[in-house]
Order: sequence, then C-alpha cells, then structure tokens
Amino acid sequence: MVTYVVELRTDKVPQFYLWEPEAYKDKVNSFTLYQGIVIGISGLLALVLTILFVVKGSIMFPAAAALAWAVLVYIGVDFGFWGKVFDMSIDAERVWRASGEAMLAATLLVFVFAYLNLSRWHVRYSHITIGWLAFLGALVALALFDPAVASGIARISLFLIAGFGFALIVYLSTQGFDRAVLLIPTWFLFLVWVIAAGMTVTGAVTNDIVGPALLGGLVLIVMLIGFTVMQHAFAGGGATNGVVSDVERRALALTGSGDLIWDWDVSADKVFTSPETESLLGLKRGALEGPAAKWLEVLHPLDQDRFRAALDSVLDQRRGRLMQDFRLRTPDGHFVWFALKARPVVGSDGEVARVVGTLSDVTELKNSEERLLHDSVHDNLTGLPNRQLFIDRLNAVAAFVKSTPALRPTVMVIDLDRFKQVNDSVGIVVGDSILLTLARRLGRILKPQDTLARLAGDQFGLLLTSEHEPAKITALAETIRKAIRAPIAFNEREIFLTASIGLALSDPQAPLTDELIKDAELAMYYSKRIGGDRIDVYKPAMRARKTDRLTLESELRRAIERQEITILYQPIVRLEDRSVAGFEALARWDHPKLGRMSPSEFISIAEEIGLIIDLGLFVMDTTAKQLSQWQRAARARAPVFASVNVSSRQLLRHDLIHDIRGVLSRSAVMRGSLKLELTESLVMENPEHAAQMLQRVRELGVGLSLDDFGTGHSSLAYLQRFPFDTIKIDQSFVRATRNGGRPVLLKSIVAMAHDLGMEVVAEGAETDSDAVELYQLGCEFAQGFAFGEPMDAEAATRLLTGDRAEPTKIRRTLGLKRPGAVATQE
Repeated sequence: MVTYVVELRTDKVPQFYLWEPEAYKDKVNSFTLYQGIVIGISGLLALVLTILFVVKGSIMFPAAAALAWAVLVYIGVDFGFWGKVFDMSIDAERVWRASGEAMLAATLLVFVFAYLNLSRWHVRYSHITIGWLAFLGALVALALFDPAVASGIARISLFLIAGFGFALIVYLSTQGFDRAVLLIPTWFLFLVWVIAAGMTVTGAVTNDIVGPALLGGLVLIVMLIGFTVMQHAFAGGGATNGVVSDVERRALALTGSGDLIWDWDVSADKVFTSPETESLLGLKRGALEGPAAKWLEVLHPLDQDRFRAALDSVLDQRRGRLMQDFRLRTPDGHFVWFALKARPVVGSDGEVARVVGTLSDVTELKNSEERLLHDSVHDNLTGLPNRQLFIDRLNAVAAFVKSTPALRPTVMVIDLDRFKQVNDSVGIVVGDSILLTLARRLGRILKPQDTLARLAGDQFGLLLTSEHEPAKITALAETIRKAIRAPIAFNEREIFLTASIGLALSDPQAPLTDELIKDAELAMYYSKRIGGDRIDVYKPAMRARKTDRLTLESELRRAIERQEITILYQPIVRLEDRSVAGFEALARWDHPKLGRMSPSEFISIAEEIGLIIDLGLFVMDTTAKQLSQWQRAARARAPVFASVNVSSRQLLRHDLIHDIRGVLSRSAVMRGSLKLELTESLVMENPEHAAQMLQRVRELGVGLSLDDFGTGHSSLAYLQRFPFDTIKIDQSFVRATRNGGRPVLLKSIVAMAHDLGMEVVAEGAETDSDAVELYQLGCEFAQGFAFGEPMDAEAATRLLTGDRAEPTKIRRTLGLKRPGAVATQE
C-alpha cells in the first residue's frame, strides 16, 4: 500500500509527496538548514552594511543597508520564520508578505537613486523617485485591506524598477559614469532574478526547489550590491565623503589646484620638483633635481641674480615667505614663466632645514600683462607708440641728455591736411588703411634710434635723435613731406595727400621738457593756417601770435556765450531775373585776440570736443530767426530761403528732429524755405539711417540740399531714395576748362537733376558770362563772386530791398570792384 502526503502552502500550489518517513525527514532537515543559512547570511549582511553606514555616512550606505533589512524581512516572511517567532495567523502573514514586497521595491528604488546620485543629472529624477515612493507607501496601507492586490502591484513595480533601472544604468555608463559601470553585472543578475520570479509566480516553473533558490539568489544579489558599495567606499569614494585628516586635506587641495611641488633640502642642497615641471619645459626626468645652483643654468639671465638673492634672504632671515616670478628655458630656447610660493622650515637647531612651496605656470598671465601694457602705450591701428609713450621717451632722452650734452633731440609734429574730407569721401576703413600705409612709409625713412608715434587721429609725432645738424634735420623733414605727397593707390584711383610739419629744435641752454612737443604743434598749426603742405620751424613769436590748442578749445566753449560766433550770409541768385532767391549761412569766429577765424580753423576742433552740436543748433536757430525777418520785410513772388550746413555728428543724432521742431516753433518761416545742406560723403556714411532721418526732416517742412554734388561717391540708385529738393553742383564742374568751355558732365548733371524733380544751384560763378551760360544750361540758381561774398545780416537785408537790381548794382552795393577776380569761399 502506497501512502501520499499532501503539503499545503499558503502561497504555493499543493505539493504531493510519496510517504517515505526517512526520506521526508531528511528533506525537511535540509530545507530547514538551508533556510537558516540564508536568513543568517541576510542578517549578517544587513548588519555589516549598517555598520558601514555608521562609519562612512554617505547616503548610498543607508540605502544599501535598508535594502538588506528589507530582504531579511521578506525572506523571514517567505520561510515562515516570523510566523513562528510572533505566532502570526495566515491572514497576518499575507499582510506582512505584501508589505515586505512593497518595502523591497521601495528600498531598491531608494538605492538606485542614492547610488547613481540621480539628483546630480536632473531634478526630474528626484520628482519621479519621490512620487514612486509615495505610491509604494500607499501599497503598505492597501495591504491591510487587500493583501493580494497590494502584492500584485508591488511585484509589477519591482519588475518596472528592475527594467528601467537597468536601462538607466546602461545609459549612464555610456556617459562615462564610473558608479554605473560598477553596477552593471549586479543589476543584470537582478533583472534575471525578477524574470525567473515572474515565471514562478505565473506557474511557468513548478519545481519545488525554485522558491528557496530564488530567495537564496536574492540574498546573493544583495551581497553583490554590498560588495559594490564597499568597493566604491574604499577604492574611490571614501576620500571625498569620509573624514580626512588635515594632512590629507592639504594633499587633496594641492592636487586639485594643479600646482607643482618645489622642495629644497637645504642641508643636502638638493631641489626636488614635480615631474610635470620638467614635462612643461620638455626636459628629461630628473633634469631639475640637484643643487639649487643648477637652476641658475636654466633661469633667464635677467632673473638669476634676483632668484639667488631671494634664496639667500630666506636663509638669513629664517622666516618670511618666498614669492618669485621667473623664467625657465626650454631646450628650443624659449622661456616659460613660473610663479614660486614657498616658506622656510626651521629645524631644531634654529637653522632653515628646507624651503617648501609650489610652482605654477603663469606664462599666459604674463603674456596677457605684456599685451595689455603694450596696448596701453601703443596705437591699436598702426602699432606705433601713442602720445603717452612718446612723452615718456622724450623724458628718457631728457635724462640721457644730462650726461651727454652733445645729444640734442628734435621734435616734429606731422598733421595731414584735409584728411577729414578724404576720410568722408572714401570711408573710415580706407582711411585707416591710408594711415597705416603712411606709418609704414615714415618708418622706413627713420633710423632705429628715432621714435615715430601717432599722437592723434591724423597727427604723427617724431622724436629725432639720429641727426643733430639743422641742415640734415630740415632735409629729413623735406623727405618726409615728399613721402606723404606720393600718391596712394586705391580701387583704381590715386589719392594725394599733403601734410603740415612743425619742427621744434631743442635749446642747449634750456632744459628738455614736453613743452618741446607744444612748440612743434604751434609750428604745425602755423603751417596749416597759411595753406599747409609746408615745413615750419618753431619761433617764439608763434607762441605770442597764437595760443595752443588746449587754450583754443576752452575759448571755443565760451565763444557762443560771449557772442563771438558771427553768422555771414552769401547770396544765392535766381538766374532768370538776377533777383536774390536766398542765402547760405556761414559761421565765423571773431576771436578777441586772433581776429576773425574761418570755419577751417575751428570747426574740426568743435567736432573733436563735441561742441559741434551746440554750434550747429546756434547757427540754425539764428538763421531761422533772420529768415523770418526777411520774409516779413520782403514780399517777393517766391519766399526767400536760407541754407544751413549740417555735420555728420548732427545727422547721426536722433535729437536732430527735436532740435528742428524747436527752431521752427521759435521762428515762423515759410514751409521749405529753411534748408539743410549735406554733402554726398556725409549722406553715404550710413545711407540707410540718413534716408530715414532725411525723410522725417522733410516731413517737418524743411528743405534739403545736396552740397558739393559730384565730388563724393554716391550712386544714382541711392540718390533717388533721398528726398532732396535741391542739388548744389561743385565749382569744379562749373568753372570753364582751359579751352574756355564748360565740363561735359555739367549739362548731364543739370538734366539728371531736373528728371529727378530737383532744382540746381551752381557754385563758383565768377563773372556775368558765367551766369548767362549757366542759365542757358538750365541752372535755376547760382552762387559765387559774381553775386556777392559772405556778408552780415544788415548787408543782406539791404541787398534784398534791391533784389531787382542788375548784377553791377549788386556789386556796387557790396563794394565789389573786380568782377573778374576769384573770391575765397568757405
């Protein structure tokens, strides 16, 4: 008779065993021993990880310990250990099983988050983890009411943690995260364990030893996790997360700073430095080790004495701090900058036993300092010394002159004539290229001991020490003048420049100071005032006759307040009936000492010091008020107009519209009778901005006149975009040629202007025959000596009262006697 025994398990399918008393007893004993071993190992592992957490204190260690305790709880429930210890009922055991599975999933999730430091990668990982943990915590509460549902959800969660965790670990491994690389084998085994457990739960595997084997495998996986954590703790992570000594902390700080060690054993006279020092210099290992005197062989010659003196000072004083910057030579001959910071270590005998510190490579810092120093005293465009360095070298020569009386330097100031007009015509970029070309030309003429500097925009300075005889000095100045006059090729055209050169010869009886530069500037201004393209030597009489530029600037600032700026008006005549159609307003400065000065002498200064805005507004306001008086006094068929010149600084300001509105509100003038004159080159500096500004000006009721047409470089396409109503043809197109005819382009320009709906004013009409011929060509207006020079407001008013007079009467009114002469115009 065969007897069967049925073993009933609350979580398993009933198992049938053949009743064999001895075999069954042995099997029960084996399982009991196995369960005891697994529970013992699990408990011991949980205890070890807890101790490790207490010692190390990092967040990954309590997470690993919590995981081990959760596995211990789960195994105890599955083996029925807790039911025997606490005498649990079957229902209570089901609640504990579901809660244990939820805690196992939660502790696994916490371990993955802590070990991989997911908060480092993205804050979203933290949000996901917290939400997942809250969900698993809710499962523990659910287990009290429905353990089966809670257990099922916990197992699904466990599977998701295994799958997504493995994918995340692989991804972080590809990003070079070392922790993730260490965890790949263990987590792969865990993924296999979860799959096998799933097959067991679904009934795909029904062997009676699978359940205990899976629990043993789980303990093995947790053990591998513990080994991984301990490997990280003691191999790499412990130094940064645990407690370190002061010596360790200093060593870590030195390593982190990247500085190199420098240690001089004074008693043995042996220097040790980090191998990286020799690598930076390209030297063999140990090349810098040896006596301190050996370092003098690789030190820069200029640093050797300073280095030796610093070491001697430390040995003598036995205290203090050694801080030295020096250069070490590489095998190819160039030098590397190092900064040494060290302190002496005093022995028991009171003497310095060693000097220990750090070396750091400061080559880039030194190179940056040298570049900054060079840029601060050199011109960025030409690379020449600037005014500051020029004065410094003059002072250095002055100190040298005290010991060498035969050395008498000469200062030259070279200023380009009318360079602003050239710059406006060809553009700033080409203007810079011209300055660079001239700097190279002048540099080739001079000798190494001479100094060429760029003092201002178009002004150069020369400190001449290679020549002492006056004849040779003037000959060199003439060579410089001719070099500047040589044409400069640009875009299939040639640009011709001239320069005004002022010389100041040093006085053997007087001390050499920077006043010599001011003397040369005075001579240069004198040369420029009488026409330019010449060389003038400074004489004391020049200082008495003309103040220096700084004084001129300060006086110009007060000229408007003192009512020293006078507005003159040059007539513009209507050629049809020879009546006065309008005037061009021209500014003059009635200087109390220097007399009346033309715009060429002070307009450039006003632009440089920013006074051109106030000056331009003053001229516009004064002209508008005078124009309003003329229009009330003279009732002609067409209202009298007045033109005012506008500078580039005014046009580029957005406040120009506001200024014009203010002028028109203060003076009642006919619409379109107040005209603004702009040159071609000025408009073409920024054509897009100019088109917008001019359109807004035109909308205010102000006329626009294009001055000096034909001398710039505007295209017809741009000309059509600008709302000009008048074109003023430059006098170079108006004057007769050598054969007595007019330039061929004059008729074409007049026809083109009429096609664009513009009126034409011809500048430079000198005789009555010029006026007649210009009228026949179609010009509506003319301006020139034939109709009058610039005059004050009273003379202009008298001229308007006789606007029907013949040209001879006009000249008689103005006191002009030579109708064929050429007038000097602004």
